[in-house]
Amino acid sequence: MECRAVWAATDLEVRQQGKRPVISGRFPYKALAVLSDGGRVRKETILPGAFDYALKDANREINLLLGHSFDKPLASKLSGTLELTDTENFLEFVATIPVGAERASHVVDALAMIGAGLVKGVSPGFRVPPKDVVPNAETLLPEPGNPSVFIRHLSSLVLYELSLVTRAAYETSEAELRQMQWDRAPSDTRIILP
Repeated sequence: MECRAVWAATDLEVRQQGKRPVISGRFPYKALAVLSDGGRVRKETILPGAFDYALKDANREINLLLGHSFDKPLASKLSGTLELTDTENFLEFVATIPVGAERASHVVDALAMIGAGLVKGVSPGFRVPPKDVVPNAETLLPEPGNPSVFIRHLSSLVLYELSLVTRAAYETSEAELRQMQWDRAPSDTRIILP
């Protein structure tokens, strides 16, 4: 089963490292996402360690995308442009935009939208493994104080991408642009940042 929930990104920012633009952020664990499911409220949380399978496999690709589009890549684990650090509280990512890619229109758009505060969320693309492979990868538990609503707890997932998105499931989402400068922007592109 594939899931495309939108989660908060904390400390989502664009900065310059040397001469390369860098996007960094954190995907929070144990945070609660409220999803709409045909008019029914559904809640979901991803537990620490849920992405271990993909993170620990040195040969498994994980991409950073704009809007879940593999036609709009920003960085990738196997190319060495996406660094992922897993902690008890969050999955941190640091994406260094590859040389030349900063001129691609979707990259210019992503950097500008983060800077403008329009892109604030991170949505992981993952699959829940089959129950015969990982029996308790997901469990449903009633919400404390509201037993008619169940929370899906995800403890083991196959992560294949993280996407930067506009609408976060959590209102505490923040995006920040600290500093970004390029030596040369493409002549047909104007970048206006706050």
